[in-house]
Amino acid sequence: MPNNKAYNILGQTLFWVLTWMFVTFMLLNAWEDPQRYFSRIWISFLGIAIVVTVNLQYLLPKFFFSQQRTAFVLLGILLIVAITLFFYWDSFPWVEWLNEKTRGGRPSKNTGRRYYSGFRWLNRFMPFLIALLGSTLFEIASYVSRKEKEVVQSQKEKLETEIKFLRSQINPHFLFNALNNIYTLTLIQSKSAPENLLRLSDMLRYMLYDGEAKKVPLQKEIIYLKNYINLQQLKDSEGLNVTFELDESQPNLMVPPLLLIPFVENAFKHSQIEDQAEGWITIVLETTIDQLNFKVENSIPATDFKKDKVGGIGLENVKRRLALLYPNQHSLEIRSVNQVFTVELRLDLSTS
Repeated sequence: MPNNKAYNILGQTLFWVLTWMFVTFMLLNAWEDPQRYFSRIWISFLGIAIVVTVNLQYLLPKFFFSQQRTAFVLLGILLIVAITLFFYWDSFPWVEWLNEKTRGGRPSKNTGRRYYSGFRWLNRFMPFLIALLGSTLFEIASYVSRKEKEVVQSQKEKLETEIKFLRSQINPHFLFNALNNIYTLTLIQSKSAPENLLRLSDMLRYMLYDGEAKKVPLQKEIIYLKNYINLQQLKDSEGLNVTFELDESQPNLMVPPLLLIPFVENAFKHSQIEDQAEGWITIVLETTIDQLNFKVENSIPATDFKKDKVGGIGLENVKRRLALLYPNQHSLEIRSVNQVFTVELRLDLSTS
């Protein structure tokens, strides 16, 4: 099967031959002498085929697209002149036979003067010039289109890679703490150990498998949040001051996986939740058929305290991910007032 380049050459050759046939037929009153007109067409076909082939195979890739534009122009002109002289210069033995064919076998007066007239040479020159210029413009347009698609594809791949990178930066420190807490439960033979181990298993499965999807049902994200909060509660046997209301009325809303957890993770990291008297976290998720509102508030410790620097993708990275996934479809408010840190996310899901 011929490759795409061969199809391109054949298609352009036929296109420019048909174009020249139409132009000459309409402008030169070819219907008055159709025999002579059609006897000339095969000459144009051969010349145009040579011009298009040489241009697409050699001149454009070797010179024009290699930024050697002057050489391309000079060689293009040389090609047109060479093709015209090859078919029409009277020094070649086939020209007399060719002239006889194009006159339809009839003798002609003042043949030499008419043969060298400027109009006749222009007439012979034009189909090859049109084929050169036209095939060049077509190929440039095709080249630009390909480059635009390559740029778009490259940007898309870059964004997808960045999103995957941001999504993969989930806090590993939490996993170590959860395993240690579950291990402690097994030592004291707590009945909740298997249940919490199953929670951790579900979270890991969600991260490894669903985390690769572009969108997941909101219900899965809610389950992940609940498992995370419940495992964090293992830090203290008396429980932590955490309240959450997660609206599950729209379980099939499609959202990116692991989109909400960074806000919850940030609250646990910076609220000093272990302080039973002062530390607290409130989490609220509300949904409609095409909108999601997620609000996380946490206490700000009165005094600075050291916290591990490992894990968490950070709010700045969350902003970047939201900008990539929901341009002009989200609002994210972050404020700190009266020892209360608040993050409020609104997503417009109507067009996603």
